[in-house]
Amino acid sequence: MKANWDLCFELVLKSEGGFSDNPKDPGGMTNLGVTKRNWERYLDRNVSESEMRALTPEVVKPFYKTQYWDKIKGDDLPSGIDYAAYDLAVNSGVNRASKWLQKIAGANVDGIIGPKSLEAINSCDAEEVIDVLCDMRMDFLKELPTFETFGRGWIDRVEGVMFKARNMA
Repeated sequence: MKANWDLCFELVLKSEGGFSDNPKDPGGMTNLGVTKRNWERYLDRNVSESEMRALTPEVVKPFYKTQYWDKIKGDDLPSGIDYAAYDLAVNSGVNRASKWLQKIAGANVDGIIGPKSLEAINSCDAEEVIDVLCDMRMDFLKELPTFETFGRGWIDRVEGVMFKARNMA
């Protein structure tokens, strides 16, 4: 839902935290949830560690909007589903978030949220979609090889997303 963009952005940033360069994290150097690799792709140039450390919410907000929110059609999703799908897209990829939404809604699963997918998603019970989406996410995360290292944080994040998304719905 268009009115939820700012809130959803703030919630994701709280989950993502600040600068990190954990050698066990396959994402590598990250700040405010933005990996160095994705930031370089977005800017179409190399960036230094000092540039990564200097990122601010204001600087990364357009990145999050175009690379995640717009791609899952957050403005057109029901309240609550928008946040659950957006957080999933940021954490595990736009394609995965889009396909799971389509699967839950019984739409054609092609990874691109278009008018037919939106119609199917909007006809579903929002709380049910949120629950199923978060359950699928938990199952996926538990299968990752890095779950032992990052699993507790992921579980807390998904449980928090489910709670907040259900309240938004």
